[in-house]
Amino acid sequence: MFLICVHLCLSVVPLNIFMTSQSYVEIERHRAAIFRTDLSRPVRLAIDWSILNKDTTFFDYGCGHGGDVQRVANLGYTSTGWDPYYYPDTPCAPADIVNLGFVLNVIEDPEERRQALRQAWELAQKVLIVATQVLINAPSKAQLAYGDGIVTSRNTFQKYYEQEELKTYIDEALNVDAVPVALGVYFVFRDEAEKEGFKAIRFFSRTSTPKVRIPTKRFEDYKEKLEPLMDFYTNRGRLPVKGELNTEQELLSEFGNFRRAFAVILQATDEAEWDAIAYRRSLDIQVYLALTHFDQRPAWHKLSPEMRHDIKAFFGSYEEACQVADAKLFSLGKPKVVQTACEKSKIGKHTRSALYVHVSALQELDPLLRIYEGCASRTIGRVDGATLIKFCTDEPRISYLFYPDFDTDPHPALKASITIDLKTLYIAHRDYEQRANPPILHRKETFVTPNYPLYEEFAQLTQKEQELGLLNHKSEIGTQEGWMKCLAEHDVEIRGHQIYHS
Repeated sequence: MFLICVHLCLSVVPLNIFMTSQSYVEIERHRAAIFRTDLSRPVRLAIDWSILNKDTTFFDYGCGHGGDVQRVANLGYTSTGWDPYYYPDTPCAPADIVNLGFVLNVIEDPEERRQALRQAWELAQKVLIVATQVLINAPSKAQLAYGDGIVTSRNTFQKYYEQEELKTYIDEALNVDAVPVALGVYFVFRDEAEKEGFKAIRFFSRTSTPKVRIPTKRFEDYKEKLEPLMDFYTNRGRLPVKGELNTEQELLSEFGNFRRAFAVILQATDEAEWDAIAYRRSLDIQVYLALTHFDQRPAWHKLSPEMRHDIKAFFGSYEEACQVADAKLFSLGKPKVVQTACEKSKIGKHTRSALYVHVSALQELDPLLRIYEGCASRTIGRVDGATLIKFCTDEPRISYLFYPDFDTDPHPALKASITIDLKTLYIAHRDYEQRANPPILHRKETFVTPNYPLYEEFAQLTQKEQELGLLNHKSEIGTQEGWMKCLAEHDVEIRGHQIYHS
């Protein structure tokens, strides 16, 4: 049994007493707050996604000991917080970003819980962060049940939400469409366009600006002025429209229009690389639009201006873009479409019943597989810390596998997995960390793309292992014990990514 139990925070009233059939139990909400040495997960995610930055103000509603408030302030951001027990005298003030982190799950009174959510939302001028503990499997029946939660050994109350239950609760209480960011973490946006922009950018592929191959004199003369245009095209896959580029006036005064300026760039770089960026960005938009089909697809005017310009550039019209995206989405319902896409994939490790891909390579996959994975992650956001994504080919299921030592351990052991059934959206967790003989990985280079920083190091180790016959018996070396026995039989050991004779 497993609970996604991260940093608990605070309470909204310090003490409550209720009576069970056997005894009185004190609910001491303030004891749910714990000391942390780093940022809490929801706040870290807000920073990672640039939701919280130096241009925004931050307020922690129910800040507990105030760890997030202090650490956000240490980053140079405007940061304050309130807690009814630890910081009761701090005024509750509106802020751009308001964090309601692990508060709802410690309030045993349902009405008071809903009131706390609404009060935090009233303070949020741009985004409300809501985080609670999420139930993966059922908690122990040995714990004392109370209301819709349990009483912990610390005499605190805990309400464990299902992921979809939490979204429904937020949406109905605030009349919003909360966006899942990770298990138990949702962002609630004030502005619809900003919400859709955030949802879209999560599906954008990572791209890099093409290198200069022929440094023509004209390019070198205007390189400093052309670089912002190159960066823009790298990010959006198209030329800017009027008002999108900060250095627009300076650039247009020299070249007259963006196309002439970009022509100078094309003379110095490989045009095919720019075409590839544009093509990938059009695929990114198809993935995003395909997944909006599950919710109420945003009206044209609710899209961000950047997205509207993207759609016009790549598809001509919103209607055409949605038709292309839906065609890909609906095709996933046909027999063996996913299986065929997996089998044809040039990225990832193939087995008889699955395709395994490193998370860094997800955006490189066929858009059909990206949409398929999106069908799972749209309900839970990105699975924080996952290493590999397993696409099952014999049933509608996707698993996220955790190998925290993937880069450093030549044959890392599986620590945990989260599996999502795409028929029921049921989430199952399996913990391998305490197992004496966990599964391990071989041929790590097969999971990543050739541009992965450690690809060559992985590939060289695999080649040496093949030459020594270490990989001949696949069925025997898939676990830690089997692999150690194989190494002992061949009288070798592996340190780092090098093989040594014992």
